[in-house]
Amino acid sequence: MQTFLHGRDLIGDLDFSKEEVETVLDVAFDLKRKRALNELTPYLRDKVLAMLFFFSSTRTRGSFEAGMAHLGGHAAFIESKTTQISHGDTPKEIGEIFGRYFDGIAIRHVDWGIGNQYLNAVAKNSRTPVLNMQCDIYHPFQCLADLMTIMEKKGRDLRRKKMVVSWAYAASYQKPMSVPQSLVLQMPRFGMDVVLARPPEFKLMPEIMEMAEEQARKFGSKFEVVEDMEEAFKDADVIYAKSWGAMVHTPDPEEGAKIIKKYSHWITDERKMALAKPDAIYMHPLPADRNIEVTDGVMDGPQSVVYDEAENRMHAQEAVMALTMG
Repeated sequence: MQTFLHGRDLIGDLDFSKEEVETVLDVAFDLKRKRALNELTPYLRDKVLAMLFFFSSTRTRGSFEAGMAHLGGHAAFIESKTTQISHGDTPKEIGEIFGRYFDGIAIRHVDWGIGNQYLNAVAKNSRTPVLNMQCDIYHPFQCLADLMTIMEKKGRDLRRKKMVVSWAYAASYQKPMSVPQSLVLQMPRFGMDVVLARPPEFKLMPEIMEMAEEQARKFGSKFEVVEDMEEAFKDADVIYAKSWGAMVHTPDPEEGAKIIKKYSHWITDERKMALAKPDAIYMHPLPADRNIEVTDGVMDGPQSVVYDEAENRMHAQEAVMALTMG
């Protein structure tokens, strides 16, 4: 167990080694147990976390705020549009100044080609940890919660378990690709055989694909790509199907929206779920476009673990905050 994570940033999924991720999970499970027993966990008493949002949030804001309160600290919610960022505050100034005001800086910035660069620029100039609440490339806290949830349902030994990370149709907007990219990077490290299913226009970033293939080789797992949703679902242990945009294929959002409309049949429904193993679980980071991206029958059905998954965001985040900010 690697226990010294004090002062560390978590921006990309591979910023923590596999052993360090295992430490995070051990702490997260312990915090969840203690909450069930109403035990106090004031590990960050009088500490303050800045939460800087460039993009709206439900679960991320709620889970970070609740988590800091459970740890005895306080979370300051800051919307970028209410600041002077648009009037000249640079990432350097945010890092320098917030790094002096706060004990940690959490940022959500998903603008394509901008978000991850912004987080790294803040981190370069901050004396306190910078935590990625989601950028255009990675969503590490969602992925930690997902891993925690899979271990709860399938056991700690995930070797040879088949996980499908699938694109799904959604008409609302071109969603970030950070969730599937985090999943294909992290899950092979824990022995899962990952199948990425997506239409040809919905590729992930080439550098992320190379890193995912390297993780699979390093940890003796499998990573493959298919362009057929039903083929991917066959005999799966975990189904994780959500939408993301065609940003790698085209930078034009209007063209991307037209491409999305071609694939309205990429919906997770009861028929497709029946192709997976009988005890397969359905996962989604939420919010989902109901009856467009996934049917109500699947979302609210016995194989769905989406609410446990959402709860585990809080426990996983508490673990990282306690380890890095304590």
